[in-house]
Amino acid sequence: MDDLKRCGIVDPKGACYVDESPAFLVEQALERGEGRLLSNGALAVFTGERTGRSARDRFVVDTPDVHDTIAWGSVNRPISEQTWESVKQEVCSYLGERDLFIVHARAGAHPRHTRKFLVVAERASQALFAHQMLIRPDADELAQFGDPDFTVLAAPLLTLDPAKHEGLRSHTAVLINFSARMVLICGTLYSGEIKKSIFSVMNYLMPVEDGVLPMHSSCNKDAESGETAVFFGLSGTGKTTLSADPARSLVGDDEHAWADDGVFNFEGGCYAKTIRIKHETEPQIFDAIRFGAVTENVRYDERTRIPDFDDDALTENTRAAYPIEHIANAAANGRGGVPNVIIMLTADAFGVLPPISRLDENAAMYQFLSGFTSKVAGTEEGIVEPTPTFSALFGEPFMPLDPLVYAEMLGERLRTYGTRVYLVNTGWTGGAYGTGARINLAYTRRMVTAALSGELATARYVHDERFGVDVPQEVEGVPSELLNPRETWADKDAYDAQAEKLARMFQENAAKKYPNMPDAIRAAGPRA
Repeated sequence: MDDLKRCGIVDPKGACYVDESPAFLVEQALERGEGRLLSNGALAVFTGERTGRSARDRFVVDTPDVHDTIAWGSVNRPISEQTWESVKQEVCSYLGERDLFIVHARAGAHPRHTRKFLVVAERASQALFAHQMLIRPDADELAQFGDPDFTVLAAPLLTLDPAKHEGLRSHTAVLINFSARMVLICGTLYSGEIKKSIFSVMNYLMPVEDGVLPMHSSCNKDAESGETAVFFGLSGTGKTTLSADPARSLVGDDEHAWADDGVFNFEGGCYAKTIRIKHETEPQIFDAIRFGAVTENVRYDERTRIPDFDDDALTENTRAAYPIEHIANAAANGRGGVPNVIIMLTADAFGVLPPISRLDENAAMYQFLSGFTSKVAGTEEGIVEPTPTFSALFGEPFMPLDPLVYAEMLGERLRTYGTRVYLVNTGWTGGAYGTGARINLAYTRRMVTAALSGELATARYVHDERFGVDVPQEVEGVPSELLNPRETWADKDAYDAQAEKLARMFQENAAKKYPNMPDAIRAAGPRA
Protein backbone atom coordinates (compact mmCIF):
# COMPACT_ATOMS: atom_id res chain seq x y z
CA MET A 1 0.00 0.00 0.00
CA ASP A 2 2.91 2.35 0.68
CA ASP A 3 4.21 1.67 -2.84
CA LEU A 4 0.86 2.57 -4.35
CA LYS A 5 0.51 5.74 -2.27
CA ARG A 6 3.94 6.89 -3.44
CA CYS A 7 2.70 6.36 -7.01
CA GLY A 8 -0.38 8.45 -6.39
CA ILE A 9 -2.86 5.56 -6.08
CA VAL A 10 -4.12 6.53 -2.65
CA ASP A 11 -7.22 4.39 -2.08
CA PRO A 12 -7.20 1.31 -4.37
CA LYS A 13 -10.61 -0.36 -4.62
CA GLY A 14 -9.57 -3.66 -6.21
CA ALA A 15 -7.43 -6.58 -5.15
CA CYS A 16 -3.64 -6.25 -5.16
CA TYR A 17 -1.47 -9.19 -6.16
CA VAL A 18 2.16 -8.60 -5.21
CA ASP A 19 5.15 -10.50 -6.63
CA GLU A 20 3.12 -13.55 -7.55
CA SER A 21 4.59 -16.61 -9.25
CA PRO A 22 4.45 -17.12 -13.03
CA ALA A 23 2.02 -20.01 -12.51
CA PHE A 24 -0.36 -17.77 -10.56
CA LEU A 25 -0.11 -15.00 -13.13
CA VAL A 26 -0.79 -17.42 -15.97
CA GLU A 27 -3.87 -18.71 -14.14
CA GLN A 28 -5.10 -15.16 -13.58
CA ALA A 29 -4.53 -14.24 -17.21
CA LEU A 30 -6.52 -17.26 -18.36
CA GLU A 31 -9.35 -16.63 -15.91
CA ARG A 32 -9.59 -12.99 -17.00
CA GLY A 33 -9.64 -13.85 -20.70
CA GLU A 34 -6.34 -12.13 -21.43
CA GLY A 35 -4.94 -15.04 -23.45
CA ARG A 36 -4.91 -18.75 -24.24
CA LEU A 37 -2.47 -21.53 -23.39
CA LEU A 38 -0.55 -22.92 -26.36
CA SER A 39 0.44 -26.54 -26.92
CA ASN A 40 4.03 -25.69 -25.90
CA GLY A 41 2.82 -24.23 -22.58
CA ALA A 42 3.32 -20.57 -23.44
CA LEU A 43 0.64 -17.96 -22.79
CA ALA A 44 -0.54 -16.43 -26.09
CA VAL A 45 -1.88 -12.87 -26.03
CA PHE A 46 -2.90 -10.46 -28.75
CA THR A 47 -2.22 -6.74 -28.55
CA GLY A 48 -4.97 -5.38 -30.77
CA GLU A 49 -4.28 -2.37 -32.98
CA ARG A 50 -0.83 -1.75 -31.53
CA THR A 51 1.46 -4.60 -32.58
CA GLY A 52 4.67 -2.65 -32.05
CA ARG A 53 5.97 0.42 -30.28
CA SER A 54 4.04 3.66 -30.68
CA ALA A 55 7.13 5.78 -31.29
CA ARG A 56 5.24 9.00 -32.05
CA ASP A 57 3.32 8.69 -28.79
CA ARG A 58 6.43 8.48 -26.60
CA PHE A 59 7.40 11.64 -24.72
CA VAL A 60 9.95 12.79 -22.16
CA VAL A 61 8.73 15.27 -19.58
CA ASP A 62 10.67 18.53 -19.95
CA THR A 63 11.73 19.25 -16.37
CA PRO A 64 14.48 21.70 -15.33
CA ASP A 65 16.87 18.92 -14.21
CA VAL A 66 16.97 17.26 -17.66
CA HIS A 67 16.20 20.19 -19.96
CA ASP A 68 19.83 20.76 -20.94
CA THR A 69 20.88 17.08 -21.19
CA ILE A 70 18.14 15.39 -23.24
CA ALA A 71 18.66 15.34 -27.03
CA TRP A 72 15.27 16.82 -27.90
CA GLY A 73 13.82 16.14 -31.32
CA SER A 74 11.73 13.61 -33.23
CA VAL A 75 12.95 10.77 -30.99
CA ASN A 76 12.85 12.46 -27.59
CA ARG A 77 9.70 14.55 -27.87
CA PRO A 78 9.14 16.97 -24.99
CA ILE A 79 5.90 17.13 -23.03
CA SER A 80 5.05 19.67 -20.36
CA GLU A 81 4.87 19.04 -16.63
CA GLN A 82 1.25 20.20 -16.76
CA THR A 83 0.34 17.48 -19.25
CA TRP A 84 2.26 14.95 -17.17
CA GLU A 85 0.24 15.85 -14.09
CA SER A 86 -3.09 15.64 -15.89
CA VAL A 87 -2.27 12.26 -17.43
CA LYS A 88 -0.87 10.91 -14.16
CA GLN A 89 -4.02 11.93 -12.30
CA GLU A 90 -6.18 10.11 -14.84
CA VAL A 91 -3.96 7.00 -14.77
CA CYS A 92 -3.89 6.82 -10.97
CA SER A 93 -7.66 7.31 -10.74
CA TYR A 94 -8.19 4.61 -13.37
CA LEU A 95 -5.85 2.06 -11.77
CA GLY A 96 -7.30 2.77 -8.34
CA GLU A 97 -10.60 1.26 -9.50
CA ARG A 98 -9.09 -2.01 -10.74
CA ASP A 99 -7.36 -5.15 -9.57
CA LEU A 100 -3.62 -4.57 -9.71
CA PHE A 101 -0.63 -6.80 -10.28
CA ILE A 102 2.55 -5.47 -8.71
CA VAL A 103 6.10 -6.55 -9.52
CA HIS A 104 9.30 -5.58 -7.69
CA ALA A 105 12.35 -6.20 -9.86
CA ARG A 106 15.75 -4.86 -10.89
CA ALA A 107 17.43 -3.67 -14.06
CA GLY A 108 21.19 -4.10 -14.22
CA ALA A 109 22.96 -7.31 -13.19
CA HIS A 110 26.00 -5.43 -11.83
CA PRO A 111 25.58 -4.78 -8.09
CA ARG A 112 27.15 -1.29 -8.35
CA HIS A 113 24.99 -0.26 -11.29
CA THR A 114 21.63 -1.88 -10.62
CA ARG A 115 18.35 0.01 -10.28
CA LYS A 116 15.16 -1.08 -8.51
CA PHE A 117 11.91 -0.92 -10.51
CA LEU A 118 8.31 -1.17 -9.40
CA VAL A 119 5.83 -2.18 -12.10
CA VAL A 120 2.10 -1.73 -11.45
CA ALA A 121 -0.11 -3.29 -14.13
CA GLU A 122 -3.81 -3.83 -14.63
CA ARG A 123 -3.27 -7.10 -16.54
CA ALA A 124 -1.81 -10.31 -15.18
CA SER A 125 -0.16 -11.05 -18.54
CA GLN A 126 1.78 -7.77 -18.42
CA ALA A 127 2.86 -8.48 -14.83
CA LEU A 128 4.08 -11.87 -16.07
CA PHE A 129 5.95 -10.10 -18.87
CA ALA A 130 7.63 -7.71 -16.42
CA HIS A 131 8.48 -10.55 -14.01
CA GLN A 132 10.13 -12.61 -16.75
CA MET A 133 11.90 -9.76 -18.53
CA LEU A 134 13.43 -7.98 -15.54
CA ILE A 135 15.90 -9.37 -13.01
CA ARG A 136 13.99 -11.32 -10.38
CA PRO A 137 15.04 -10.60 -6.75
CA ASP A 138 15.25 -13.54 -4.37
CA ALA A 139 13.25 -13.64 -1.10
CA ASP A 140 15.92 -11.81 0.90
CA GLU A 141 16.26 -9.08 -1.73
CA LEU A 142 12.49 -8.61 -1.82
CA ALA A 143 12.37 -8.32 1.97
CA GLN A 144 14.97 -5.54 1.82
CA PHE A 145 13.75 -3.93 -1.41
CA GLY A 146 12.85 -0.55 0.09
CA ASP A 147 11.75 2.31 -2.13
CA PRO A 148 12.04 1.77 -5.90
CA ASP A 149 14.40 3.88 -7.98
CA PHE A 150 11.80 4.08 -10.74
CA THR A 151 8.11 3.15 -11.11
CA VAL A 152 6.16 2.05 -14.19
CA LEU A 153 2.37 2.38 -14.23
CA ALA A 154 0.86 0.31 -17.06
CA ALA A 155 -2.77 1.04 -17.93
CA PRO A 156 -3.10 -0.51 -21.41
CA LEU A 157 -6.91 -0.43 -21.48
CA LEU A 158 -7.12 3.26 -20.57
CA THR A 159 -7.82 5.29 -23.69
CA LEU A 160 -6.84 8.91 -23.24
CA ASP A 161 -8.61 11.83 -24.90
CA PRO A 162 -5.83 13.90 -26.52
CA ALA A 163 -8.11 16.94 -26.44
CA LYS A 164 -7.87 16.88 -22.65
CA HIS A 165 -4.07 16.56 -22.51
CA GLU A 166 -2.11 19.18 -24.44
CA GLY A 167 0.63 17.72 -26.61
CA LEU A 168 -0.74 14.19 -26.97
CA ARG A 169 -1.62 13.03 -30.47
CA SER A 170 -3.76 9.92 -29.79
CA HIS A 171 -5.36 7.82 -27.07
CA THR A 172 -1.96 6.18 -26.50
CA ALA A 173 0.83 7.72 -24.48
CA VAL A 174 4.18 6.62 -23.09
CA LEU A 175 5.52 9.32 -20.77
CA ILE A 176 8.94 9.22 -19.06
CA ASN A 177 9.56 11.62 -16.17
CA PHE A 178 13.15 11.56 -14.92
CA SER A 179 12.40 14.05 -12.17
CA ALA A 180 9.44 12.09 -10.76
CA ARG A 181 11.27 8.82 -11.53
CA MET A 182 8.16 7.39 -13.15
CA VAL A 183 6.85 6.04 -16.47
CA LEU A 184 3.19 6.10 -17.54
CA ILE A 185 1.99 3.71 -20.28
CA CYS A 186 -1.58 4.10 -21.54
CA GLY A 187 -3.67 2.84 -24.41
CA THR A 188 -1.42 0.06 -25.73
CA LEU A 189 -1.37 -3.66 -24.96
CA TYR A 190 2.05 -4.09 -26.57
CA SER A 191 4.29 -5.09 -23.65
CA GLY A 192 7.42 -4.03 -25.47
CA GLU A 193 6.57 -0.51 -24.30
CA ILE A 194 7.33 -1.61 -20.71
CA LYS A 195 10.65 -3.12 -21.71
CA LYS A 196 11.80 -0.26 -23.92
CA SER A 197 10.73 2.43 -21.45
CA ILE A 198 12.90 0.85 -18.79
CA PHE A 199 15.72 0.55 -21.33
CA SER A 200 15.39 4.27 -22.14
CA VAL A 201 15.53 5.09 -18.44
CA MET A 202 18.70 3.03 -17.98
CA ASN A 203 20.24 4.61 -21.09
CA TYR A 204 19.98 7.96 -19.35
CA LEU A 205 20.92 6.92 -15.81
CA MET A 206 23.98 4.82 -16.69
CA PRO A 207 26.07 7.50 -18.47
CA VAL A 208 24.80 10.47 -16.44
CA GLU A 209 24.92 8.96 -12.95
CA ASP A 210 27.36 6.03 -13.28
CA GLY A 211 29.67 6.85 -16.21
CA VAL A 212 28.75 3.53 -17.82
CA LEU A 213 28.07 2.95 -21.55
CA PRO A 214 24.60 1.48 -22.27
CA MET A 215 24.26 -0.60 -25.44
CA HIS A 216 21.38 -1.90 -27.56
CA SER A 217 23.11 -5.22 -28.00
CA SER A 218 23.16 -8.91 -27.31
CA CYS A 219 26.13 -10.53 -25.60
CA ASN A 220 27.66 -13.96 -25.14
CA LYS A 221 30.91 -15.36 -23.80
CA ASP A 222 33.15 -18.40 -24.04
CA ALA A 223 32.06 -20.74 -21.26
CA GLU A 224 35.65 -21.62 -20.32
CA SER A 225 37.81 -18.56 -21.02
CA GLY A 226 35.11 -15.97 -20.39
CA GLU A 227 36.09 -14.07 -23.57
CA THR A 228 33.12 -11.83 -24.27
CA ALA A 229 31.46 -10.67 -27.49
CA VAL A 230 28.92 -7.88 -27.98
CA PHE A 231 26.48 -7.83 -30.93
CA PHE A 232 24.99 -4.49 -31.95
CA GLY A 233 22.06 -4.51 -34.36
CA LEU A 234 18.61 -3.24 -35.16
CA SER A 235 15.54 -5.47 -35.31
CA GLY A 236 15.79 -8.17 -37.95
CA THR A 237 19.58 -8.13 -38.31
CA GLY A 238 20.17 -11.34 -36.28
CA LYS A 239 21.18 -9.96 -32.89
CA THR A 240 19.22 -12.54 -30.90
CA THR A 241 19.80 -15.38 -33.36
CA LEU A 242 23.58 -15.03 -33.58
CA SER A 243 24.15 -14.53 -29.85
CA ALA A 244 22.15 -17.69 -29.00
CA ASP A 245 25.11 -19.97 -29.73
CA PRO A 246 25.12 -23.49 -28.22
CA ALA A 247 28.92 -23.29 -27.99
CA ARG A 248 28.88 -20.12 -25.86
CA SER A 249 27.08 -18.80 -22.77
CA LEU A 250 24.37 -16.23 -23.40
CA VAL A 251 24.73 -13.12 -21.24
CA GLY A 252 21.65 -11.47 -22.73
CA ASP A 253 19.86 -10.83 -26.01
CA ASP A 254 19.13 -7.10 -26.15
CA GLU A 255 20.20 -4.62 -23.45
CA HIS A 256 23.61 -4.31 -21.81
CA ALA A 257 26.09 -1.84 -20.40
CA TRP A 258 29.89 -1.70 -20.46
CA ALA A 259 31.44 -0.86 -17.08
CA ASP A 260 35.13 -0.73 -16.17
CA ASP A 261 35.14 -4.40 -15.17
CA GLY A 262 33.05 -5.78 -18.02
CA VAL A 263 29.63 -6.06 -19.61
CA PHE A 264 26.39 -6.71 -17.72
CA ASN A 265 22.82 -7.41 -18.78
CA PHE A 266 20.06 -4.96 -17.91
CA GLU A 267 17.47 -7.73 -18.06
CA GLY A 268 16.59 -11.15 -16.72
CA GLY A 269 14.81 -12.34 -19.83
CA CYS A 270 14.68 -12.31 -23.63
CA TYR A 271 12.17 -10.78 -26.05
CA ALA A 272 12.71 -12.65 -29.30
CA LYS A 273 11.12 -12.12 -32.67
CA THR A 274 9.39 -15.37 -33.62
CA ILE A 275 8.31 -14.82 -37.21
CA ARG A 276 9.24 -17.95 -39.22
CA ILE A 277 11.27 -19.37 -36.35
CA LYS A 278 12.11 -23.09 -36.72
CA HIS A 279 13.72 -25.59 -34.40
CA GLU A 280 16.18 -26.56 -37.14
CA THR A 281 17.66 -23.06 -37.42
CA GLU A 282 17.11 -21.55 -33.94
CA PRO A 283 16.72 -24.45 -31.50
CA GLN A 284 17.57 -22.55 -28.33
CA ILE A 285 14.98 -19.84 -28.88
CA PHE A 286 12.39 -22.28 -30.18
CA ASP A 287 12.73 -24.47 -27.09
CA ALA A 288 12.63 -21.45 -24.76
CA ILE A 289 9.02 -20.76 -25.78
CA ARG A 290 7.37 -22.93 -23.17
CA PHE A 291 5.43 -22.56 -19.91
CA GLY A 292 6.24 -19.19 -18.34
CA ALA A 293 6.79 -17.56 -21.72
CA VAL A 294 4.40 -15.01 -23.20
CA THR A 295 3.85 -14.77 -26.96
CA GLU A 296 2.45 -11.66 -28.60
CA ASN A 297 0.39 -11.83 -31.80
CA VAL A 298 1.45 -15.40 -32.62
CA ARG A 299 -1.55 -17.10 -34.24
CA TYR A 300 -2.32 -20.75 -33.56
CA ASP A 301 -4.61 -23.61 -34.49
CA GLU A 302 -7.78 -23.20 -32.43
CA ARG A 303 -8.19 -26.94 -31.89
CA THR A 304 -4.62 -28.12 -31.29
CA ARG A 305 -3.25 -24.78 -29.97
CA ILE A 306 -0.10 -25.41 -31.98
CA PRO A 307 1.48 -22.01 -32.77
CA ASP A 308 1.99 -21.05 -36.41
CA PHE A 309 5.21 -19.06 -36.37
CA ASP A 310 5.00 -18.56 -40.15
CA ASP A 311 1.75 -16.62 -39.89
CA ASP A 312 2.31 -12.90 -40.40
CA ALA A 313 -1.34 -11.97 -40.91
CA LEU A 314 -1.34 -9.72 -37.86
CA THR A 315 2.23 -8.48 -37.98
CA GLU A 316 5.81 -9.39 -38.87
CA ASN A 317 6.66 -8.33 -35.33
CA THR A 318 5.48 -11.48 -33.55
CA ARG A 319 7.28 -11.90 -30.22
CA ALA A 320 7.99 -14.21 -27.31
CA ALA A 321 9.17 -13.11 -23.87
CA TYR A 322 10.77 -15.67 -21.58
CA PRO A 323 13.19 -15.75 -18.64
CA ILE A 324 16.81 -16.13 -19.67
CA GLU A 325 16.98 -19.38 -17.71
CA HIS A 326 14.93 -20.92 -20.53
CA ILE A 327 18.19 -20.80 -22.54
CA ALA A 328 20.11 -23.83 -21.32
CA ASN A 329 23.59 -22.28 -21.36
CA ALA A 330 22.71 -18.77 -20.19
CA ALA A 331 25.15 -17.01 -17.86
CA ALA A 332 23.45 -17.19 -14.47
CA ASN A 333 24.84 -13.89 -13.18
CA GLY A 334 24.11 -11.86 -16.34
CA ARG A 335 27.69 -10.66 -16.61
CA GLY A 336 30.62 -10.97 -18.98
CA GLY A 337 34.14 -9.63 -19.19
CA VAL A 338 35.50 -6.64 -21.10
CA PRO A 339 34.54 -7.38 -24.74
CA ASN A 340 37.26 -8.95 -26.85
CA VAL A 341 35.14 -8.58 -29.98
CA ILE A 342 32.28 -6.33 -31.10
CA ILE A 343 30.06 -7.41 -33.99
CA MET A 344 28.00 -4.66 -35.65
CA LEU A 345 25.13 -6.24 -37.59
CA THR A 346 23.42 -4.80 -40.65
CA ALA A 347 20.90 -6.33 -43.06
CA ASP A 348 21.90 -4.67 -46.34
CA ALA A 349 19.04 -5.09 -48.81
CA PHE A 350 21.10 -3.28 -51.45
CA GLY A 351 23.34 -6.36 -51.58
CA VAL A 352 26.63 -4.42 -51.74
CA LEU A 353 28.24 -4.56 -48.29
CA PRO A 354 30.70 -7.40 -47.57
CA PRO A 355 29.31 -10.23 -45.42
CA ILE A 356 32.07 -9.49 -42.91
CA SER A 357 34.66 -6.73 -42.69
CA ARG A 358 37.06 -5.32 -40.10
CA LEU A 359 36.69 -1.79 -38.71
CA ASP A 360 39.38 0.37 -37.20
CA GLU A 361 38.52 2.62 -34.25
CA ASN A 362 37.27 5.56 -36.32
CA ALA A 363 35.32 3.37 -38.74
CA ALA A 364 33.73 1.61 -35.76
CA MET A 365 32.60 4.92 -34.30
CA TYR A 366 31.25 5.98 -37.71
CA GLN A 367 29.20 2.79 -38.08
CA PHE A 368 28.05 3.10 -34.46
CA LEU A 369 26.76 6.61 -35.15
CA SER A 370 25.19 5.52 -38.47
CA GLY A 371 23.42 2.36 -37.22
CA PHE A 372 22.58 1.31 -40.77
CA THR A 373 20.20 -1.40 -41.90
CA SER A 374 17.54 -1.41 -44.63
CA LYS A 375 13.85 -2.05 -44.96
CA VAL A 376 12.68 -4.03 -47.95
CA ALA A 377 9.67 -3.83 -50.26
CA GLY A 378 6.49 -5.01 -48.59
CA THR A 379 7.52 -4.41 -44.99
CA GLU A 380 5.74 -1.06 -44.86
CA GLU A 381 3.19 0.67 -47.03
CA GLY A 382 4.82 2.66 -49.81
CA ILE A 383 8.21 0.90 -49.77
CA VAL A 384 8.89 -0.39 -53.30
CA GLU A 385 12.70 -0.66 -53.18
CA PRO A 386 15.33 -1.12 -50.47
CA THR A 387 15.07 1.81 -48.09
CA PRO A 388 17.97 2.73 -45.82
CA THR A 389 17.36 3.07 -42.11
CA PHE A 390 19.96 4.95 -40.09
CA SER A 391 19.32 4.54 -36.36
CA ALA A 392 22.14 6.04 -34.31
CA LEU A 393 23.87 3.61 -31.94
CA PHE A 394 21.75 0.79 -33.39
CA GLY A 395 19.02 1.93 -31.02
CA GLU A 396 18.27 5.64 -31.52
CA PRO A 397 14.63 5.49 -30.30
CA PHE A 398 15.84 4.51 -26.82
CA MET A 399 18.77 6.90 -26.37
CA PRO A 400 17.90 10.13 -24.49
CA LEU A 401 21.33 11.80 -24.84
CA ASP A 402 23.19 13.18 -27.86
CA PRO A 403 24.50 10.18 -29.86
CA LEU A 404 28.02 11.65 -29.82
CA VAL A 405 28.08 11.22 -26.03
CA TYR A 406 27.63 7.46 -26.38
CA ALA A 407 30.01 7.26 -29.36
CA GLU A 408 32.79 9.00 -27.46
CA MET A 409 32.32 6.55 -24.59
CA LEU A 410 32.63 3.66 -27.04
CA GLY A 411 35.75 5.13 -28.65
CA GLU A 412 37.40 5.58 -25.26
CA ARG A 413 36.79 1.92 -24.46
CA LEU A 414 38.07 0.70 -27.84
CA ARG A 415 41.29 2.64 -27.29
CA THR A 416 41.69 1.41 -23.72
CA TYR A 417 41.04 -2.27 -24.29
CA GLY A 418 41.96 -2.86 -27.93
CA THR A 419 38.63 -4.55 -28.68
CA ARG A 420 38.37 -5.91 -32.24
CA VAL A 421 35.36 -4.67 -34.23
CA TYR A 422 33.72 -6.27 -37.27
CA LEU A 423 30.78 -5.23 -39.47
CA VAL A 424 28.65 -8.24 -40.43
CA ASN A 425 26.08 -8.02 -43.22
CA THR A 426 23.23 -10.51 -42.74
CA GLY A 427 21.34 -9.12 -45.74
CA TRP A 428 21.61 -9.84 -49.46
CA THR A 429 24.30 -10.87 -51.92
CA GLY A 430 24.41 -11.37 -55.70
CA GLY A 431 21.96 -8.52 -56.17
CA ALA A 432 19.59 -6.35 -54.21
CA TYR A 433 16.48 -7.63 -52.47
CA GLY A 434 14.22 -9.19 -55.11
CA THR A 435 17.15 -10.18 -57.34
CA GLY A 436 19.88 -11.50 -55.06
CA ALA A 437 19.65 -14.02 -52.22
CA ARG A 438 19.81 -13.65 -48.45
CA ILE A 439 23.26 -14.57 -47.15
CA ASN A 440 23.16 -18.14 -45.85
CA LEU A 441 22.85 -18.20 -42.05
CA ALA A 442 25.36 -21.07 -41.82
CA TYR A 443 27.97 -18.94 -43.59
CA THR A 444 27.24 -16.00 -41.30
CA ARG A 445 27.66 -18.21 -38.24
CA ARG A 446 31.00 -19.49 -39.59
CA MET A 447 32.26 -15.93 -40.17
CA VAL A 448 31.16 -14.81 -36.71
CA THR A 449 32.89 -17.84 -35.19
CA ALA A 450 36.07 -16.92 -37.08
CA ALA A 451 35.88 -13.39 -35.69
CA LEU A 452 35.32 -14.55 -32.11
CA SER A 453 38.01 -17.23 -32.16
CA GLY A 454 40.74 -14.87 -33.36
CA GLU A 455 41.00 -16.62 -36.72
CA LEU A 456 40.34 -13.34 -38.55
CA ALA A 457 43.02 -11.51 -36.59
CA THR A 458 45.66 -13.05 -38.89
CA ALA A 459 43.65 -13.12 -42.12
CA ARG A 460 44.72 -11.34 -45.33
CA TYR A 461 42.65 -8.20 -45.90
CA VAL A 462 41.94 -5.84 -48.81
CA HIS A 463 40.77 -2.32 -48.00
CA ASP A 464 37.47 -1.27 -49.58
CA GLU A 465 37.96 2.42 -50.34
CA ARG A 466 34.30 3.08 -51.05
CA PHE A 467 32.98 1.78 -47.71
CA GLY A 468 36.08 2.32 -45.55
CA VAL A 469 36.33 -1.29 -44.34
CA ASP A 470 38.89 -4.09 -44.53
CA VAL A 471 37.60 -7.25 -46.24
CA PRO A 472 39.12 -10.67 -45.40
CA GLN A 473 39.99 -12.72 -48.47
CA GLU A 474 39.72 -16.15 -46.92
CA VAL A 475 37.48 -17.58 -44.20
CA GLU A 476 37.53 -21.33 -43.78
CA GLY A 477 34.20 -22.87 -44.77
CA VAL A 478 32.98 -19.78 -46.67
CA PRO A 479 33.16 -19.45 -50.49
CA SER A 480 35.82 -16.86 -51.33
CA GLU A 481 33.61 -15.12 -53.92
CA LEU A 482 30.98 -14.46 -51.21
CA LEU A 483 33.50 -12.37 -49.23
CA ASN A 484 33.80 -9.85 -52.07
CA PRO A 485 30.21 -8.92 -52.93
CA ARG A 486 31.01 -7.44 -56.35
CA GLU A 487 32.09 -10.91 -57.47
CA THR A 488 28.63 -12.32 -56.68
CA TRP A 489 26.85 -9.91 -59.05
CA ALA A 490 26.47 -10.99 -62.68
CA ASP A 491 26.25 -7.32 -63.70
CA LYS A 492 29.32 -5.60 -62.24
CA ASP A 493 28.22 -2.15 -63.48
CA ALA A 494 24.93 -2.60 -61.64
CA TYR A 495 26.85 -3.45 -58.47
CA ASP A 496 28.98 -0.31 -58.81
CA ALA A 497 25.91 1.88 -59.27
CA GLN A 498 24.14 0.35 -56.28
CA ALA A 499 27.24 0.58 -54.08
CA GLU A 500 27.76 4.20 -55.07
CA LYS A 501 24.14 4.93 -54.19
CA LEU A 502 24.44 3.43 -50.71
CA ALA A 503 27.77 5.15 -50.00
CA ARG A 504 26.17 8.48 -50.88
CA MET A 505 23.29 7.73 -48.51
CA PHE A 506 25.77 7.16 -45.68
CA GLN A 507 27.42 10.50 -46.43
CA GLU A 508 24.13 12.39 -46.61
CA ASN A 509 22.95 10.91 -43.31
CA ALA A 510 26.20 11.84 -41.55
CA ALA A 511 26.17 15.37 -42.98
CA LYS A 512 22.58 15.94 -41.88
CA LYS A 513 22.68 14.38 -38.42
CA TYR A 514 26.26 15.06 -37.35
CA PRO A 515 27.57 18.40 -38.60
CA ASN A 516 30.01 18.36 -35.66
CA MET A 517 31.30 14.84 -36.26
CA PRO A 518 35.10 14.80 -35.75
CA ASP A 519 36.99 14.85 -39.05
CA ALA A 520 38.87 11.59 -38.35
CA ILE A 521 35.61 9.71 -37.84
CA ARG A 522 33.96 11.23 -40.92
CA ALA A 523 36.98 10.35 -43.07
CA ALA A 524 36.72 6.70 -41.98
CA GLY A 525 33.18 6.32 -43.33
CA PRO A 526 31.90 5.46 -46.83
CA ARG A 527 32.88 7.79 -49.68
CA ALA A 528 30.82 8.09 -52.86
